[in-house]
Amino acid sequence: MTQPQPFSFRASDELLDDLRHRLATARLLPDSPRRPASGMAADYLAELVAAWRDFDWRSREQWLNSHPQFLVDIGDATVHFVHRRSARDDAPVLLVMHGWPHTFALQLDFTDLLPDFHVVVPSFPGFAFSPPYRDGPITERRLADTMHALMTEVLGYSRYLTYGEDVSANVNDLLAATHPKAVAGVLVTHAHFPSQHEREQLTDAAETAFFAELAAAHGTDGAYGHVQATRPDTLAVALNDSPAGLLAWLTEKLVEWSDTPAGDPHAVELRISRERILTEAMIYWATQSIGTSFRPYYEGADQPEPMPPVTVPASVHIQRHEGDYPESLALRFYLDLRTFERLTEGGHFAVAEIPAIMADRVRTFSRSLGML
Repeated sequence: MTQPQPFSFRASDELLDDLRHRLATARLLPDSPRRPASGMAADYLAELVAAWRDFDWRSREQWLNSHPQFLVDIGDATVHFVHRRSARDDAPVLLVMHGWPHTFALQLDFTDLLPDFHVVVPSFPGFAFSPPYRDGPITERRLADTMHALMTEVLGYSRYLTYGEDVSANVNDLLAATHPKAVAGVLVTHAHFPSQHEREQLTDAAETAFFAELAAAHGTDGAYGHVQATRPDTLAVALNDSPAGLLAWLTEKLVEWSDTPAGDPHAVELRISRERILTEAMIYWATQSIGTSFRPYYEGADQPEPMPPVTVPASVHIQRHEGDYPESLALRFYLDLRTFERLTEGGHFAVAEIPAIMADRVRTFSRSLGML
């Protein structure tokens, strides 16, 4: 394991010129007649394409690089991470993990509101500035081991809080379940889902109804994941070559999963600004990481056995995208459940959509543990 090396990013002029040319000559299509419901619409995509073409990336790049970033080798991975230390040496420590389709950058507005914490925001291997593992699959258990090594062996933190969502939700739970001596507490907005086998054994009416509703919506709402898990390379070729296609694929999920009114994709910017959306697209484009970001979808099914329960203190805040998640499930899995709350605002990308609210929840949880 090497020592962390400072990292900053500057897109080459050639990359930016090529991107602007591709956006200027993009062959956009109108909406299909009688098309199925979708988070994307032709007029909104055209606006975003034009905005990306004229985007002042150098200014945004300067903002991104104002966050102290590093690269470090952990096993056969080179891991990129933001490490923003508090002025207080004894400040509590928080690990903030991203999911898909976002990157570490979408979590930074939230972490900027926590100067009284030491905050670590990594890029998972295969995402953004972290190349994939040099050998073997990208699985939840492997990601949890890498994140724990980053926090303890690389950065030397003996105790830390952890937060994850989407792809990192199970990683979050695994960290807490398998490293209870190091994880002081777990902050959750995507609460634990039982395995498929465990779901088949459920008898509680609210629990079975919740998963039945998810299954009913999966045929259409889960189409993106099915493609990413079964034909990842074919899709990645198209998205890696077309910035307009990449922008549409990423933004559709930001629109569909955020806590905004359905039917108007522009409304996503009430929660996630256009500047932030374009930053996500730019990072994927510059790093050509869209293909490797799919790998958890087809390599990550590494848990045939049930996940062990979490015994460390847990603070669960159900985001509105899963607003009817049964409290009984949380009580059975998080054995030291300190808080169970249904958020009144904030969707799938909770800490990005409502950063001030979630920063308040982090502080309240930390105080309850005697860490602030």
